[in-house]
Amino acid sequence: MHEKIIILDFGSQTTQLIGRRLRELNVYCEIVPYNKFPADDADVKGVILSGSPFSVNDREAFKPDMSSVRGKYPILGICYGAQYLAWLAGGKVEKGDSREYGRAMLTPTDKDDRLFKDVKDPSQVWMSHGDTITAIPSNFKVIATTGDVAVAAYKIDGEPAWGVQFHPEVFHTEDGLLLLDNFLTICGMKKDWTPASFVEGTVEILRQQLGDDRVILALSGGVDSSVTAVLLNRAIGKNLTCIFVDHGLLRKNEFENVLRDYEHLGLNVKGIDAKERFYSRLAGISDPEAKRKIIGKGFIDVFEEEARQLDNVKWLGQGTIYPDIIESLSISGTVIKSHHNVGGLPEKMHMKLVEPLRLLFKDEVRRVGRELGMMPHLLKRQPFPGPGLGIRILGDITPEKVRVLQDADDIYIKTLREWDLYDKVWQAAAILLPVKSVGVMGDERTYENVIALRAVTSTDAMTADWAHLPYEFLAKVSSEIINKVRGVNRVVYDISSKPPATIEWE
Repeated sequence: MHEKIIILDFGSQTTQLIGRRLRELNVYCEIVPYNKFPADDADVKGVILSGSPFSVNDREAFKPDMSSVRGKYPILGICYGAQYLAWLAGGKVEKGDSREYGRAMLTPTDKDDRLFKDVKDPSQVWMSHGDTITAIPSNFKVIATTGDVAVAAYKIDGEPAWGVQFHPEVFHTEDGLLLLDNFLTICGMKKDWTPASFVEGTVEILRQQLGDDRVILALSGGVDSSVTAVLLNRAIGKNLTCIFVDHGLLRKNEFENVLRDYEHLGLNVKGIDAKERFYSRLAGISDPEAKRKIIGKGFIDVFEEEARQLDNVKWLGQGTIYPDIIESLSISGTVIKSHHNVGGLPEKMHMKLVEPLRLLFKDEVRRVGRELGMMPHLLKRQPFPGPGLGIRILGDITPEKVRVLQDADDIYIKTLREWDLYDKVWQAAAILLPVKSVGVMGDERTYENVIALRAVTSTDAMTADWAHLPYEFLAKVSSEIINKVRGVNRVVYDISSKPPATIEWE
């Protein structure tokens, strides 16, 4: 097993970001609910306490017993985590005169403290809290302040424990990564968690776990399932069978293109053309959730039929990644979001589950894919929803509407690539709207479809801003779509951010 840092999650929106930052520093870490410290702690080298939406003075605030952690491991409390450690030891945490949110300039007051080694004076940090520590216990020492916060950071005398009332994990904290790196040095971490070490270790574990058993894996063409397939293939070769289903809602020519890519990777892939089955089930259905359920059930039905034709299949492979796991559990351990990769399909199919990427973040999955020698265009593929164009055609779905949207989307994506813009946006999509508009083509009046173009920038899809694409690019795409896609006479551009809008329209 790898040595690791445990991040106790008190419900902060940036808890995952703490984990990602530590992984960037080549350190393995696990995020666990605040009250679920691992029983097997032999490999734990340090503990980080995250922020929280609560005040320590709230009755419903999360208040675990820290006696088994304090003094045993180096500890770093962040925001609520810092306030909780101080409050627990008898300090005072009170509501500030105003909410401390945004940039602040930090002044380290103890230049010799190991946590602030090489941190600039002053250094910009990011604050986000309504409470503040107003009094600290006698064995706590202030080691940094800001203009408005007297106890911006502290050290507990006699033990390796620190608290900071700012967020070192966010981009706006200039020396945040350095501070986290200093904490890892304090913990004695080797910082050897790399894509190469992950591949080597995981392949060996998979070989021991799977033996001569056969594995079946549903491919989507996306990054997660593709990297999962290549990793499993390296471990067990032809004992892996991949199923790639064309539900008729993929991008133009994507079924053929993806199958060709998988051939180059040496994967054992069976492509299933199920377009007509999906179109018939979706006929006349306009409700977005109903469409999603029909498409999801259709996938399961096709997959089950194919699995029954194979002998001795004991395992189901899935491209589950770490955010899927974290988002599917609340910090108290109850389900708050049913993720498509974290569900009951294995039980229904009487198979065991193998998820080799379940401890990786998205950017790490791409790094592992590069280590495995996968082609860049497979790893840089933008997110594409499981229901595909089914939730980008607003209203009911017909083969003709799919043809219109595929043609428009194809022009949009190709032009993004030609203008070197594809890798600069997180996700781009064309949407077929359930309205028609008047137009003029030649000397004739037309009454045809409207295409909306969507492009967003983001780092994690939790929030997203509309991409400020060049006017000349938008003019070119609009002209190409209207001139070349039969049935479209108007193109609009979506300038909504998330929140309040979502990235997809349905």
